[in-house]
Amino acid sequence: MTDIPLVVHLIYRLDFGGLETLLVERINRMPAAHYRHAVVCLTDYTAFADKITKPGVELFALNKQPGLSPGTHAALWKLLRRLRPTILHTYNLSAVEYAPAAMLAGVPVRINGLHGRDAGDPQGRNRKHNMLRRLMLPFYDCCYANSADMLAWNRTVIGVAENKSRLLANGIDADKFNPQGGAVRQFGPETIVIGTVGRIQDVKDHATLLRAFVLLHARLPQVRLAIVGGGPLLAALQAQAAQAGVADAVWLPGARTDVADILRGFDMFALSSIAEGTPGSALEAMASGLPVVGTRVGGVPEVIADGVTGALVPPSDPVAMADALERYVMDAALRLEHGTAGRARVERHYNMAAMVAAYESLYDALCEHKKQFRKSAKSCVE
Repeated sequence: MTDIPLVVHLIYRLDFGGLETLLVERINRMPAAHYRHAVVCLTDYTAFADKITKPGVELFALNKQPGLSPGTHAALWKLLRRLRPTILHTYNLSAVEYAPAAMLAGVPVRINGLHGRDAGDPQGRNRKHNMLRRLMLPFYDCCYANSADMLAWNRTVIGVAENKSRLLANGIDADKFNPQGGAVRQFGPETIVIGTVGRIQDVKDHATLLRAFVLLHARLPQVRLAIVGGGPLLAALQAQAAQAGVADAVWLPGARTDVADILRGFDMFALSSIAEGTPGSALEAMASGLPVVGTRVGGVPEVIADGVTGALVPPSDPVAMADALERYVMDAALRLEHGTAGRARVERHYNMAAMVAAYESLYDALCEHKKQFRKSAKSCVE
């Protein structure tokens, strides 16, 4: 039996996405001699799991059905009893309720990460959801957030104590995502390509981005739009493009594994989300030397320096989005200036190695605290 602590990561589904990408990066990059890892999916996983390259990482699917599922709690308890991890690391609201099962299974350290909110509650005002979060607080040793906005919300709205919360910023592989190298460009050199990458779901609000593009394309026929990603709303987005008469000017390839090359084929990046933590896709675009037009929600203003690395616009406002994009379409020098500044910002503030080290430091501190607590408790009993 190895003495290396095991971290079990509990996630709703392992599929193409920003949270999932950074989870896999941390697993692959964290020194094998320090922590072992297993990933438990409440529902299931896709071929995205192949991105886990570290040997010995086990993957489990609990096949949870929609709605209340008491059997999932029992299944997780049994699995944790068998795996005997040192840490349970849950992600977002969808996994927050499983800390009691972990405590009953004897998992000493329990962590929840707030990486964003759902489209149905972008401002975090759902009373039932927030009550659940509050009820779970005693079962967690730390409830961190990946943006200052989310951290403040966790403390003021949910009531997470300062000593049980911290900011863990996202990191980007600036060697992989860079302006140089091969590029995938679906449209000709005479066009200006607005691109975005992300799972096509409600919270990303690609429908507003497409409406903004329709307005812009009517004024500037040379513009093109690329929306890269799979998801439940892909077919609806394809239908929207066709109905608007811009299907030939919009590229919707679904999920791709060559995102770094695709980003180098864009002229600018757009982020139309109605809720975000720290958007990894925007950071990847900035690392690739692209100016970013994003919505003023969540942690986006912490990432995009308005007027320096990109532009911020209100959410769900296609006119404002179109106007901001038009400024970059019309000014190649501005695209270069803001894209270069974005690359520098990522290198200074969103380093991948620093992100991995911060998570490992959190694991170390909580494990050491629990070790000292157990020693103290044992001494009191004696």
